[in-house]
Amino acid sequence: MRSSNPVFSRRGFSRDNGYAGFNTAPQAGGAAVGTQPGNPYADPHAQQGGNPYATNPYAQQDVQHGAPQAPVSTGRMTMDDVVMRTATTLGVLVVTAALAWALLPVDDANISKSYGIAIGAGLVAMVLGLVQSFKRKASPALIVTYAALEGVFLGVVSSVVDNRIASGAAMQAVIGTMAVFVAVLVAYKAGWIRVNRRFYGFVMAAALGFVLLMAVNLLFAVFGGGDGLGFRSGGLGIVFGIIGILLGACFLALDFKQVEDGIAYGAPREEAWLAAFGLTMTLVWIYLEFLRLIAILQGND
Repeated sequence: MRSSNPVFSRRGFSRDNGYAGFNTAPQAGGAAVGTQPGNPYADPHAQQGGNPYATNPYAQQDVQHGAPQAPVSTGRMTMDDVVMRTATTLGVLVVTAALAWALLPVDDANISKSYGIAIGAGLVAMVLGLVQSFKRKASPALIVTYAALEGVFLGVVSSVVDNRIASGAAMQAVIGTMAVFVAVLVAYKAGWIRVNRRFYGFVMAAALGFVLLMAVNLLFAVFGGGDGLGFRSGGLGIVFGIIGILLGACFLALDFKQVEDGIAYGAPREEAWLAAFGLTMTLVWIYLEFLRLIAILQGND
């Protein structure tokens, strides 16, 4: 199963990609997913022939008695790794967004130039995101560059909305994004959200439909003028804004599950960058949906 993001497709910790999948419970009459052959990060004590990490570096063997000794340094991903990498990407994004806000004015004389720079940065960030999504290994430099360029895009867009459409919208969108993140994390840890294959399939189908509708709306807007089919303004805009935020929340749950599986099944430490990459994209998605929704609700969209 290949996991995805509402913006870009990305590799998740799924069995088809050599990682732990969402369905980790033992199957009837069979072994648990984590002990099946072909999973390179399966249970280190399973001693599977297809697991290159079954005996080393997770455990050392006593030379005389052949008994496993205490685990050595494994280089496996930990929660601290994920937190630090995510803090790095989000920190870079916030800094570049603040610089773009301060250095790229959006007054009548400069808005076209600032918007052009923002759109250019956003398009390059999209390309970098796609490149990372199809790479087999995480590239920290590419991910940090993506975050920096995404920050430039968000800084200008936020400044335009905040200064010309809805005063205070940027801070409200930040607070809303943080609230969704905390709410989903609490719900996930409490077991109120069960991430399994059915949940995954539903979210993927809903996200695909949402993205297709937005693409059609954009095409009508480009060639027909106005707001296209009206999916991003007025009453329909409010409905689709709420749907977009809910989809972002669902993808946060998928992100949390991927992180949990990656840690449980011993993904290498470098995979923490992929986790940070996915979380950053999801938070950007939620923030933009909040920004759009707030602008609409203020009646000036």
